[in-house]
Amino acid sequence: MSGTPIARFPLHLGLGASAVAEPEFTGAMEWYGDYVGRHQTDGREGRLVTVHSFSESWDSWEVHPEGDEVVLCLSGTITLHQELADGENRTVVLESGDYAINPPGAWHTADVTDKVEVLFITAGWGTQHRPREMPFVPLNERPQ
Repeated sequence: MSGTPIARFPLHLGLGASAVAEPEFTGAMEWYGDYVGRHQTDGREGRLVTVHSFSESWDSWEVHPEGDEVVLCLSGTITLHQELADGENRTVVLESGDYAINPPGAWHTADVTDKVEVLFITAGWGTQHRPREMPFVPLNERPQ
């Protein structure tokens, strides 16, 4: 018997210390909508565990208003940009084995210069997205 590849079949960590294998990840927004529907009763306590590979910087920002998100770099280097709820801006460089936490309400995006593999443990309830301007400009340095 062989294991299940997390990059293809994410996990849901739910109430009662449960772990549920998810259907194959398609990358489509509908997959996330179906995920929320499957685990709606776990509410803000549910966590989605995924692994993604990136070779380009993100083209959007996202925010998880209901809980922390753990970002663990498995290989390569990723630069995480955070706009915290209090208006503070942070840039965190993660190399293999390093992690950072996106606190609730922190908008975040990432830059990569080469291939990177990242594990996410996400409190996805209420996740929102917005377009990203390139390159990253801290909130307090943007023209009004």
